[in-house]
Amino acid sequence: MTAGKRILGAAIGALLMSSVSAYAETVKVGIIGPFSGPFALQGKNFQAGVEAYMALNGKSVKGHDVEVIYRDLPAANPAQSRALAQELVVKEKVQYLGGVYFTPDAMAITPLLAQANTPLVIFNAATSAIMNTSPLVVRTSFTTAQTTTPLGKVAVDEGVKKVISVVSDYGPGIDAENAFKKAFEAAGGQVVEAIRMPMNTTDFSPIMQRVRDSGAAGVFAFLPSGPPTLGFVKAFNETGLKKAGIKFYAPGDLTQESDLPALGEAAEGLKTSFHYAVAHDSPENKKFVEAATKAIGSADQLSFPAVGAYDGMHVIYKMIEATDGKQDAKKAVDAVKGLSWTSPRGPVRIEPETRHITQNIYLREVAKGADGKYFNKEIQTFPDQKDPGLATQ
Repeated sequence: MTAGKRILGAAIGALLMSSVSAYAETVKVGIIGPFSGPFALQGKNFQAGVEAYMALNGKSVKGHDVEVIYRDLPAANPAQSRALAQELVVKEKVQYLGGVYFTPDAMAITPLLAQANTPLVIFNAATSAIMNTSPLVVRTSFTTAQTTTPLGKVAVDEGVKKVISVVSDYGPGIDAENAFKKAFEAAGGQVVEAIRMPMNTTDFSPIMQRVRDSGAAGVFAFLPSGPPTLGFVKAFNETGLKKAGIKFYAPGDLTQESDLPALGEAAEGLKTSFHYAVAHDSPENKKFVEAATKAIGSADQLSFPAVGAYDGMHVIYKMIEATDGKQDAKKAVDAVKGLSWTSPRGPVRIEPETRHITQNIYLREVAKGADGKYFNKEIQTFPDQKDPGLATQ
């Protein structure tokens, strides 16, 4: 072959390759979350996690550009959640759905997935039972049963034998109440009273009086992260329960990092268990925090929904890779069953049977850093925790 023919052949090959790339389909991902209203910071963390992942890993998979389309769901609203999911699938033609902050909204979406041939990757909604509603759901966040269970033994080990339980009256709250009670009683403790509050509760003074009157040495609490948790922790401090020596146990929603500047000294010493702390010491987390902080604009606003979104995008990218950009929900989900990787939170794995994430759970204590800022200091690790709330495990 002459040099001229070789050059021409190379040019034609390059042209064909560029044509293939030019015609590679864009893969659309629809993200539903609270981007306005009282929980807007959680939606902002969803977006920060997505943008951090794409900044560090590129905006295309196997030649397919990835386009993210956001839809705002300010508060729990199952009917609106379903409508937004339908719009994303039908009008925007997304191949993947992600996000979803509240459990009732996830429950409204899952019946649509089979007909839409679309997987849902949950970045937050934390009720165990969601995974049983569709085989096309994968979750990269946590469940309240998963994050809560270690606290039962922790409380007893600290000499607390009687606890009063206070939770918001919806799926995750009930999961948390049941998980703590089971673990606490198995370790030898007694739940003397269980209070379930409406989700819209804002005045916690009567609740704190009931805690005081119960005679319990500790309180276990769960509320959806955001304004409710901030108000609850403030009330616990301001009504004198913390000063009186009542021990406080909760999943990490109640001391999320974005609330710590407002809580200040009121939060110091509070113990929570969770799957992630912004202060987690690992190279992967330092890299993530830097990228996510750049995306969200302020380190003080970064919180746990960002890591659920970051890992959610990792799963979606693996799905796109497995299907080569084609829409095949079953193949996409099957491809990530058993997937394991090192997340900013630590080692994680998608369980093949449940499609839920197995991960470390950390006991943390709010501490004051050398810079004067409060942070969640990890003081104990409970490795390789599955979700005890899923009957199939």
